[in-house]
Amino acid sequence: MTHHKTETDWLVAELRKGRLSRRAFLGRSAALGVAMSVGQGLYSQAMAATPKRGGHMRLGMGHGATSDTLDPATLLNGLQWTAAYGITNTLTELAPSGELVGGLATEWSTSPDARIWTFKLREGVVFHNGKTMQAEDVIASINYHRGEASKSVGKPLLDTVVDIRADGPQVVVIELSAGNADFPYNFGDAIFGIYPAKDNSIDWRAGGTGGYILKTEKPGQIYEFERNPNYWNGDNSAFADTIALMSITDPAARTNALITGEVDCIDKIEPKTVSLLARRPDMIVEEGAGPLHYTFPMHTRTAPYDNPDLRLALKYALNREELVEKVLFGHGVVGNDHPIGPSYRYHASDIEQLSYDPDKAKFHMEKSGLGTAALNLSAADAAFAGALDAAVLYQASAKAAGININVAREANDGYWADVWQKKPWVASYWGGYATEDTMFATGFAAEAAWNDTQWDDPQFNELMVNARAELDEGLRAEMYRDMQVILRDRGGSITPMFANDIHARTANIAHGDLSWVRGFDGRRILDRWWMV
Repeated sequence: MTHHKTETDWLVAELRKGRLSRRAFLGRSAALGVAMSVGQGLYSQAMAATPKRGGHMRLGMGHGATSDTLDPATLLNGLQWTAAYGITNTLTELAPSGELVGGLATEWSTSPDARIWTFKLREGVVFHNGKTMQAEDVIASINYHRGEASKSVGKPLLDTVVDIRADGPQVVVIELSAGNADFPYNFGDAIFGIYPAKDNSIDWRAGGTGGYILKTEKPGQIYEFERNPNYWNGDNSAFADTIALMSITDPAARTNALITGEVDCIDKIEPKTVSLLARRPDMIVEEGAGPLHYTFPMHTRTAPYDNPDLRLALKYALNREELVEKVLFGHGVVGNDHPIGPSYRYHASDIEQLSYDPDKAKFHMEKSGLGTAALNLSAADAAFAGALDAAVLYQASAKAAGININVAREANDGYWADVWQKKPWVASYWGGYATEDTMFATGFAAEAAWNDTQWDDPQFNELMVNARAELDEGLRAEMYRDMQVILRDRGGSITPMFANDIHARTANIAHGDLSWVRGFDGRRILDRWWMV
């Protein structure tokens, strides 16, 4: 049986490479004892998994707002990242296997102390405006996120950069003030897309080097793309001729768009609808576990959430298992009030799990001295599928501890511009990152643009800097464990659950191996998927 499976796998591989006709494949499968019906199924699967050129791809995402732009310094939601990965490339890229591979950089190396990094650039790459990419463009694109005036979400990831220089037209050297063993991983994020240099800055509106040229931009509605005929990686990606990327933030409308054939694939499937969609013969539901987590962040510099006992009371007042059961319907695991879930290399699984404890919640609430005043929790399903349901369940479990939570139902449209980081306690989510350092630096560094808890803890800050530079794996693991404990015990983000990413598609669209570091194939669906 093992021998036959090996032979069959070889036949499938040969078919995908175009070395076998349909007749030859079915004939040789039959010779191995494979039934005709099974052989036909294998043939269909193999052909669907073979990238094809052409066609019009239609995608519906539960992200997007009318305030969106494609300015790389302000890429906030998943739709913006997906669009950005379509129009430009990054120096590095996280492959579905989790391996860091080259994008616009073909190779990189570092000094023994991980302080000086050298990136060799791919030659012959052309921007959408016809300019050939060189070191000056890469330097300008990185510097766009640096400096005192920068409001970029990527700024804290570059705080240790002291010098960026060209060593000829195709080599960039970056010098840091301290070592960073994971530094190249940062340059796989969409915010660090490469754009043409212009007037001591970049011209991001001109487009980048990516597989698609943006033709229509209607924020909060639709982005339309045409394939770039001069794409440097055109033989291996960017298969569709045209793509429509739609913002459909309402979960029911998004699901209906898939069922009625308006779109070929949607993300952010509500867990409660997974079984219903999976039963449909015309739908394919796929899910995977990654760093995606749902949160209720509090502003730790704003009263009353600056009170550490209030924060502990709210942590103990939440029944996490109930949320995983009734909101995720089992499609995820409980969280422990820090962002480093099981998919991370330095996830500390031995840390004691916070659990629902009304008595401890009452104790810390009384110790806070804040009485019984109602606390407003702002939520909308734009935050995550089931966010309103989660907030109501939270309200009920807290009531048993004598804590009054008022659920403020916010509008989906404009949630990220008008509610998140504007109101002191909200529902939110994080797609996560490839490394612990990127997650901490982006979401918890004191001056980070996306520090949605206004977190600033001296011990945590020192550990973050030291762990980044530590090359000893054991010592680094200890530091990251300490940081997870600090956030669990003192942090302002309640992280009740890590959710599986779930998308659904029709048989009209296909893909290869999937990345679950973020939804929609690591947000690189435009480049990696094809129409059948």
